[in-house]
Amino acid sequence: MNFDKVSKTKKLAYSILFDALGFVSFVFPFFDLIWAPAAGYLMTKMYKGKTGKIAGIITFIEEALPLMDVIPTFSIMWIYTYVWKGETDEKVIEID
Repeated sequence: MNFDKVSKTKKLAYSILFDALGFVSFVFPFFDLIWAPAAGYLMTKMYKGKTGKIAGIITFIEEALPLMDVIPTFSIMWIYTYVWKGETDEKVIEID
């Protein structure tokens, strides 16, 4: 999926969805074997550059460790990007 043209509101929705997927491992513990690398990859695709790569590594580790899935790393990264750093999505072109 190409997240380059996704608005910040849709990225927040994806972040909440991806954080919720992390909770699946509380019911199916082996889900982390699939979800941890996928979550790290998705994080690097949602947020470019050095911060995206660092967030991807942190997300992979957080999802791979048992009982750490309660940390909403995707949502935290969204807050860091759009609230703390104050980035905008002015360059985003919505095509529906």
